[in-house]
Amino acid sequence: MVTIYGIKNCATMKKAFAWCDTQGVEFVFHDYKKQGLERSRLAQWCKHLGWKSLLNTRGTTWRRLTPQQQAISTGDQAMALMLEHLSLIKRPVVETGTQLLVGFDPQMFASFVKSTGS
Repeated sequence: MVTIYGIKNCATMKKAFAWCDTQGVEFVFHDYKKQGLERSRLAQWCKHLGWKSLLNTRGTTWRRLTPQQQAISTGDQAMALMLEHLSLIKRPVVETGTQLLVGFDPQMFASFVKSTGS
């Protein structure tokens, strides 16, 4: 089963949902803004994807941070900041149980979904 993590009202998430709908891909959505996110899950993502690929430095939440908060140099610092400000996690994060994908790109999604057998 494909699980998509993110924030419901995010424009990128809406593109991912629409793509899945048009491609007939079944998924479960986890809104981590409403449902929260376990530290252990974020740690797993950071281990597999790298914290730098998960940290959204282009959004308004990042721009609102102080320079001291933005001065991240370790995974632990990044995880603490992402857990404090969940919208700092790039969206979507897609889990299949064996694979992880971050961000939305139609071609990558197609390749990823084909490899999961969905």
